[in-house]
Amino acid sequence: MEQTTPENQVTYVGVDIAKDRLDYTVDDTRCAHVKNTHRGHRALIKHLQSLPNTRVVCEATGGYERAIVAALLLAQIQVCVVNPGRVRAFARAAGLLAKTDSLDAKPLRRFLLQIKPRLHRALDEAAATLRELLDYRRQISDQLVATGNRYELAGRILRERLETLRTFLATQLEQTDALIKTHIHEADRLRTKAARLRELQSAGPVLAATLLAYVPELGKIESGQLAALIGVAPFAHDSGRRHRCRHVRDVRGGRHSVRQVLYMVAVSAIRCNPVMRAFYRRLVEAGKLKKIALIAIMRQMLHALNLLAANPNFVLVR
Repeated sequence: MEQTTPENQVTYVGVDIAKDRLDYTVDDTRCAHVKNTHRGHRALIKHLQSLPNTRVVCEATGGYERAIVAALLLAQIQVCVVNPGRVRAFARAAGLLAKTDSLDAKPLRRFLLQIKPRLHRALDEAAATLRELLDYRRQISDQLVATGNRYELAGRILRERLETLRTFLATQLEQTDALIKTHIHEADRLRTKAARLRELQSAGPVLAATLLAYVPELGKIESGQLAALIGVAPFAHDSGRRHRCRHVRDVRGGRHSVRQVLYMVAVSAIRCNPVMRAFYRRLVEAGKLKKIALIAIMRQMLHALNLLAANPNFVLVR
């Protein structure tokens, strides 16, 4: 169980992360900064270690936060990584409309103080490497689709170059898939967990790898929480006497990269998995929209995958 510290003994620190530097505040009045380099990280950590029971909050910035978060966790400093949209909404609610790097550190600290977001857990080295490989795979896949779309409208001269690029990207994608497969096979924990996840019919290697890399909470939290975390749980949108049926637009947020893969697997499941196909047809016959029924399939799959990851003795009924 996570140990708690009395509020008056915790030093809350807001850190705004940019490509080149880190702006931080420990008291909402003064802001300092260091370079976003290993030397700057060491200087920041040295300062934070001189303060009592430090807890840091920063935003997910698409990758620029990874090095400093890893360094803070290695130094046994608590870190919360939060969605930038939540912090911006909090700042607007507090009347903080101005936005600069130094000013952004202050609402971050206030957000940490008031909201108390959950602590960030470090990925083990194997899972972190897998996430990096999958990020690269997604980039290649997106470029391959964009190149194919442009190829259809290209002239003769450009087509030759696009064909060369498309061949190169397809080769890179194939090599990356092989690298991911080898990496999972060589890491005992990943190999064991991936095998369990693939016991669900229609759950292939891409879904297993995606869950291992991007959902470390799998098997450790309740299925309802997991559905909200991924973004396949509908949110209520009622007011007064109006109680409307849940709609696709009520399903939002979550981890887009995971939801995207899960959606494609769910499309396959309603064709190939007899249990999921029967459940889908039952929902559609009851009047549910097809996309709502598909989202329900995604939730059911997550529930099954969560049970497989949590309980080594759990067996799916086929």
